[in-house]
Amino acid sequence: MSQQPGEVWEQFAIAVAGMARDLLAQDSAQDTLDRVVEHAKVLINGCDEAGILTVRHGEVHALSATSDLVRRADRVQQELREGPCFDAVTDRQQIYGIQDMRQPNERWPRFTPALRKLGMGSMMGLLLFTEDDNLGALNLYSRIPGTFDRAAQQAGWILASHAAVAFSAARTHQQLGHALETRHEIGEAMGILMGRYGLSEDTAFKVLKKTSQDRNVKLREIARQICRTGEKPG
Repeated sequence: MSQQPGEVWEQFAIAVAGMARDLLAQDSAQDTLDRVVEHAKVLINGCDEAGILTVRHGEVHALSATSDLVRRADRVQQELREGPCFDAVTDRQQIYGIQDMRQPNERWPRFTPALRKLGMGSMMGLLLFTEDDNLGALNLYSRIPGTFDRAAQQAGWILASHAAVAFSAARTHQQLGHALETRHEIGEAMGILMGRYGLSEDTAFKVLKKTSQDRNVKLREIARQICRTGEKPG
């Protein structure tokens, strides 16, 4: 007995809720991305492989992938500078797709046959973004042409929206953790300089800052060196 559309979407909603909890439980931004692509394979009908990439200054950077095949597809987009996910990131289009890799494609005339040679039949790219950030694109691949119909596109967009929020939150949390760690290391280094050389707090910080500028080394690294050696650099 086949399921009614309402039942299918109800099950999908329950699965997405579980995914959201799983993403928020991850320890790092990278772990979050790796879980997103795994969930995509499970939750989107017909999805054989998935990956996440971003484009910075015209360069494609692969952030996560379910297989080496996806990484090769990402490299194709980089080399040819064309493809659904490349456009999704650079043009901020929410959904792009190729329904049939066997057919000529006017928009991506080189990318489409290259992906077909990799064994792909269809794909879609979904923009990962929040109100403040363009985070990249989620790539969904199928070996079968015509896989990603209207329902798959809607499901993919819902998944991508949840994934973007989770990734943004994980990245912010990670950045905050790094900032607090850096602040602690700088404070410890200043304490060493003040105690060992009789410097004031203001002078100790100026020594750190000047050394960082003179050596073109991050302030955090200078602080780590002082904490490790107990001596003023130089």
